[in-house]
Amino acid sequence: MTREMSVPLFWRVCAINGAVFILGTLALVLSPATVSARPLWSEIVVLSIGLAISLLLNGILLRSVLHPLDRLTGVMAAIDLRQPGRRLADAGPGPARPFVAAFNAMLERLEGERAASTTRALHAQEAERQRIAQELHDEVGQSLTAVLLGLKQAIRFSPPEVAAELELVRDTTRTSLEEVRRISQHLRPGVLADLGLLNSLSSLASDLTAPTGIPVHRDFLSGLPALRAESELVIYRVAQEALTNVARHARAHKVELGLTRRGDSLVLRVIDDGVGGFDADVGAGIQGMKERAQMVGGRLELLPRHGGGTEVRLEIPITDQSA
Repeated sequence: MTREMSVPLFWRVCAINGAVFILGTLALVLSPATVSARPLWSEIVVLSIGLAISLLLNGILLRSVLHPLDRLTGVMAAIDLRQPGRRLADAGPGPARPFVAAFNAMLERLEGERAASTTRALHAQEAERQRIAQELHDEVGQSLTAVLLGLKQAIRFSPPEVAAELELVRDTTRTSLEEVRRISQHLRPGVLADLGLLNSLSSLASDLTAPTGIPVHRDFLSGLPALRAESELVIYRVAQEALTNVARHARAHKVELGLTRRGDSLVLRVIDDGVGGFDADVGAGIQGMKERAQMVGGRLELLPRHGGGTEVRLEIPITDQSA
């Protein structure tokens, strides 16, 4: 292959054309055909046929070289690293084979580098979420708790008209403290480490139902196979993002949240009966879900639901997983 790549395409085309003309010349020299001083029509026909055969042979040979390059150009224009796995078919033993092989190897390398950088970015994102959640819990949460205690003491020693105003301030502070805790839990899924994946998914379903009133039907497998912590986090984050999209955009009346096993894969499904309209190629949230799935060797699909709505389906291989 290295030897083939060392010969420029220009010289290969010249060699093909030269070979065709040499074969044509040899055919004329070795054949009994002759040309008179004043060519006859029969001689012109023979020469025309020979020329046509030479052009046809030249075209066939050049097509074998250039057609794979045309396909390569088409694939290059349509390639999207967010959807890995696309490759150009083997061009066979022709001169274009080194180009196709080099292009496929380049795609393999780029996809590997992108997957590695995506994994690093997602790990950094999770670490930053953990840090922010910790600061919210330790700093802001404790400060608001101290404010609540101070307000409680101030209300005890204040006249009734001032105490009523302080009660309103205390209610607002208590609501803010609950919101800080909710945000902290959203950033850092503590229940995932404390209660496990299934209870964490149930908590997400309850978090959707509480403010919106949308019922969530849960269908979880009875025995969860051993999973890496990274895979559990991906399942949790995809379910979290999908349910958040339902609450924000779907205008759904009911939601199904399922975690089942299919062969050697664990399947997470979030199905709503809303307006649909999700586009898998648009939106940072959806693209983030797809990249998380790829990070653990899984696959994420967004499917339209018959009768309206959307199904988010995540499949993660459970072979070679360790808890």
